[in-house]
Amino acid sequence: MRTILVTGAAGFIGSALSHRLLDAGNRVVGLDSLNAYYDPALKQARLDRLTARDGFTSVQGKLEEPGLLRALFEQHRPARVIHLAAQAGVRHSIDAPRDYLEANLIGTYELLEAARAYPPEHMLLASTSSVYGANTDMPYREVDKVDSQMSFYAATKKANEAMAHSYAHLYGLPTTMFRFFTVYGPWGRPDMAYFKFTRAILNGEPIDVYNNGEMRRDFTYIDDLVTAILALGDAVPGDAPVGAHDSLSPVAPFRAVNIGMNSPVALMDFIQAIETAIGQEAVKTMLPMQPGDVPATWADTTLLRDLTGVELKTPVAKGIAQFVTWYRDYYGV
Repeated sequence: MRTILVTGAAGFIGSALSHRLLDAGNRVVGLDSLNAYYDPALKQARLDRLTARDGFTSVQGKLEEPGLLRALFEQHRPARVIHLAAQAGVRHSIDAPRDYLEANLIGTYELLEAARAYPPEHMLLASTSSVYGANTDMPYREVDKVDSQMSFYAATKKANEAMAHSYAHLYGLPTTMFRFFTVYGPWGRPDMAYFKFTRAILNGEPIDVYNNGEMRRDFTYIDDLVTAILALGDAVPGDAPVGAHDSLSPVAPFRAVNIGMNSPVALMDFIQAIETAIGQEAVKTMLPMQPGDVPATWADTTLLRDLTGVELKTPVAKGIAQFVTWYRDYYGV
């Protein structure tokens, strides 16, 4: 039985992951600030489901609070750390960049310092497909250069990768960075497009479709994502790359790994899947591209497959149907 620290445990990904860790017999220490970036009641509902389970310890607080993470490491001595807490959202980072500075940069610094004092066997930290920024060669490969971020959110996540690499090198902390690709599913985030689309269609309201619908995303279903994270927990970076495509650092036990479907879907097809699941056509307002956004994402998942054998399989139609079923049940519509 391992003790695993999950930051962002009341979040969309963190709560789903924590349940699976508990199912496998682990002890989970879950940290979350329950901030008001989106509906705190949804976060509390996720957390309530976790606190009802044996083996889960809930801690409320902000990552950036000096000494909080160090005290958690000292008390619980986690064997693994899965760092998912962050200020998310590309568009919000234009309006409130300080939130990202504090949570993503200072918060991750506090985590790395705590790990330096009480080293776990494996550090697993969330990054994002947004670090690929203005890259146009697709699919995105982990060994591609990532120096052209299009939003401050993406810039903070790229900085997290650089910070974690330096600590991996200086202090021998085995570290894996996840680059997530557009995660969706039940218990998801209300600020994300599929959630907004579903709410609007059910309310008979129009939906905003950016770049006139000329967008493609490598949509990743939550259950598949969690399966990949759990498998990568056992793929501790060492000193032997698995091939020329491995992002393993030459000077540190550190790598970045894409987690996506390796199958981008057109935005209009994604919207159609929502319309089909609801049984109602959306009224669409076509708009230009939003600042900080990119027209397409596409994950090369060769490295994930070689490290874990995992291939993500849930098709968008199935995943969206499961989300809509959850949405109707949770909101009573």
